Amino acid sequence: MTYDYTNRTCYAKAEEVAKMKLAHKVLKEASFTPSLPQRGYNERTLYINLSDLTVSEKPVTQQMKEIFIGGRGFGLWQLWQAVKPTTRWNDPENELIISPGPLAGNTQYPGSGKSIVVTLSPLTDIPIDSNVGGFFGPLLKFSGFDALEIQGKADRDVVIFIDGVEGKIQIEEAPQEPLDSHIAAEVFTHEYAKDEKDLQNVSVISAGSAADHTFIGCLNFSWYDVRRKAARLKQAGRGGTGTVFRDKRIKAIVVRGPRARADSNHPADLDLMAKTGIKLHKEIRDGDEKQCKMHKQGTAHLVEVMDAYDLLPVNNFQYGKHPETPKIASYEWEKRFTIGIPDGCWYGCSMSCCKGADEFKVLSGPYKGHLNTVDGPEYENAAGLGSNCGIFDKDWILESNFYCDVYGIDTISFGTLCAFVMECYERGILNKERTGGLELNFGNAEAQMELMHQMARGEGFGLIAGKGVARMKKHFVEKGWGDPELLADIGMEVKGLEFSQYMSKESLAQQGGFALANKGPQHDEAWLIFMDMVNNHIPTFEDKAEALHYFPLFRTWFGLNGLCKLPWNDIEPADNAKTSEPAKVPEHVQNYCDIYAGITGKELTKEGLILMSEAVYNFQRIFNIRMGKGRRQDDLPPYRAVGPVTREEYESRAERYDKQLKEKVGIDPEGKPLEEKMRLLRKHREDQYQKLVDAVYKRRGWTKEGVPTMETIKKFKLDFPEVLALVEPLLAKATYFE
Repeated sequence: MTYDYTNRTCYAKAEEVAKMKLAHKVLKEASFTPSLPQRGYNERTLYINLSDLTVSEKPVTQQMKEIFIGGRGFGLWQLWQAVKPTTRWNDPENELIISPGPLAGNTQYPGSGKSIVVTLSPLTDIPIDSNVGGFFGPLLKFSGFDALEIQGKADRDVVIFIDGVEGKIQIEEAPQEPLDSHIAAEVFTHEYAKDEKDLQNVSVISAGSAADHTFIGCLNFSWYDVRRKAARLKQAGRGGTGTVFRDKRIKAIVVRGPRARADSNHPADLDLMAKTGIKLHKEIRDGDEKQCKMHKQGTAHLVEVMDAYDLLPVNNFQYGKHPETPKIASYEWEKRFTIGIPDGCWYGCSMSCCKGADEFKVLSGPYKGHLNTVDGPEYENAAGLGSNCGIFDKDWILESNFYCDVYGIDTISFGTLCAFVMECYERGILNKERTGGLELNFGNAEAQMELMHQMARGEGFGLIAGKGVARMKKHFVEKGWGDPELLADIGMEVKGLEFSQYMSKESLAQQGGFALANKGPQHDEAWLIFMDMVNNHIPTFEDKAEALHYFPLFRTWFGLNGLCKLPWNDIEPADNAKTSEPAKVPEHVQNYCDIYAGITGKELTKEGLILMSEAVYNFQRIFNIRMGKGRRQDDLPPYRAVGPVTREEYESRAERYDKQLKEKVGIDPEGKPLEEKMRLLRKHREDQYQKLVDAVYKRRGWTKEGVPTMETIKKFKLDFPEVLALVEPLLAKATYFE
């Protein structure tokens, strides 16, 4: 098969697309009546079972809307009903659920094109929720469904096609289309669009060849960029969603929907929506250049900021800054990105954070020499694929970013597990014999890429690394490679999920933000480093606990409703610093209350917004408990996230740590051996973390073991019979806070 790679992305020739489409065999066809939502809801979801080719509709109940809202909530509720406590990620009854939420798809307010993917994670064995952009969620919604629920396994590679214009659902055998996402998105978009104008109305979900062989597979959601004339990709990255997708033998899910319009949600008050959106568009226009330069740099604007505050992960989170950081700083990415064209992943989003590095010439692997558009890197990718692996070369970071998307690999997990492998190699835990010849030193970009190519091919050390940090630690211990305590300390995962890319050593609140998160350490739930470490706005345990109550719940709300978090606090009103709670950006919180009322017709207060999230958050905690995690012992971070593990780490900040021993612990470090100082500091920091956990559990209405109390369960109407059967025995022997 030949492709034309001379433009900014790859695409198959028209005759080849037609030939591949002709090779499809329809295994199941069903019809439905397309509809547009009313006040944000369609009142129905779509269920597909790939084992027996069942296609059916399910009603959205009033209980679902009141308690679970949409998005993440709908996904968790449907998954709860589908699985058992013994279900594992690769069992047929595990589901992959995609739900956009009631506010998704509106074109008035920036960041409204999101959907949430929910499934049992191969990495954690508990529910993962992953927030993703692209056009799929809104187009699914405007075809007539509030969620897509996929269960079972196909016996061959299939594509699921949902035609929301003609009211047709097809499950088709798709034997010829390639797996890799940058090609798959192009090919399937052209196969199912009626004509050139229809390309924008088609969105494709795909994974990639590495998702067949690793536990860190991601999903790519496409949208058609009319200016580049190419399908571009956004990722549902975390937790192995793409691995589940490929285990079910899905090659692609394609939706063709009607053209999105301002009133497609049939909102209760379109004027309120427009007024609220115009206000934020003006703030973005006036403030972005002074604040984040999102329209020029995307989220990569954070790189040098993190370095300046000793927060940029370097060499597996050992250090927080590096002299070569200017090589990958935001102003360098600005030179590489194409500037001056709209760059959002849904209509009406003026944040323009989807930065494209056009005409990137691939350096290695099966696409070496090809020219492509690489989306990103976002900050997480510049830090994770770059500085955390000791790599400060823009081209190699783009290379890694490109292939992660192509192969269907979570960039955050890959960056963190690669950094772990590199530290193990440098410390002699791994060697060339154990890695199959790979010299995985920090900074070796070519070895990093070969490790990724092995994952895609399903061979070599890539098969071991692709299982994630938690399983690598276990494997190394079983093999007798390295000290188990050291491996536990430097392996950056909690609950099986790899850390995202922020140094948390000096922020107790951020340690809790990572380790106490339901799905595992992900920055989109609670990012509190600046509030805690830089601005000292939350000095007491109670202050930190309040922040770890409010901010995870506020961000949960985005995932319930189909929204992006960037318009909330990456752009702030000019007078935000003068408000009583600037970290919450109160004017924007009111915006969200207004757009919720504008679409659903239901009034919402700032306090009510948090209560909506609290019900789903507690339900997810209970779900974790049901699947074997979700207790205090599952909320412990590796010590590398808390303090210095090695002599080198302590010595790199010796003045800081000695001062802390003297002022915070009350111990004079003068004359004490380094090992003793490290031991004393570790005891203090681990004690502080346990006190934080107590404060957070108490504030959340949980027992000392981390189980929601009966009062909490009943408050949020979660006292379903199966919930009570699960928690009552645990609560009977629990320890409660006074």
